[in-house]
Amino acid sequence: MIQYFNDILETVKDSINSLDEKTFEVLIQHCTNCIKNGGKIVASGLGKNVPICEKFVGTMNSLGMDARFLHTNTAVHGDLGMVDKDDIVLLLSKSGNTSESVLLAKYLNERGTETWLLSFNTDCKLTSMLENQLILELENEGDPWDIVPNNSTTIYLLILQGLAMKISERLGITLDDFKINHPGGGIGAKLRGEVV
Repeated sequence: MIQYFNDILETVKDSINSLDEKTFEVLIQHCTNCIKNGGKIVASGLGKNVPICEKFVGTMNSLGMDARFLHTNTAVHGDLGMVDKDDIVLLLSKSGNTSESVLLAKYLNERGTETWLLSFNTDCKLTSMLENQLILELENEGDPWDIVPNNSTTIYLLILQGLAMKISERLGITLDDFKINHPGGGIGAKLRGEVV
């Protein structure tokens, strides 16, 4: 079993190492400016990417930065109303060809929204539609059929959490800022100096 986990970690590491750091730096700076200017970061995904987006949004909110989750499927049924002109949308799509994602990208382009594609496929419909792209390599998903969203979601989580940390760092967010937003649980108790 340990070998299985080590293989997973190696695959994840290889994928992270394929990250274009210059592109990621641009994404960090654009997101930082977006928050500074009163906008918000909207993370959109389908299926198993939904909890990954929600985790990112939760981290951003706990640090006092405005972020929302937009379900790719329900976006075109009215939820697009949460996207303002000064926002940035992060669109997660492993294949970059999912019909719901393609449709959402079309409407976001029509609205002039800055949209970033996060994907593992360089040759897909969304790469031809969206100017801003963060494309990673992925050797396999770590399941017997190479189809279960496993490694891809783990990598998305790492990338988005890293993004949240870097934005908060650029904005000068402090532990006191975090403390105000997280009064409950073990973390809240620890921040109040209580023995947990």
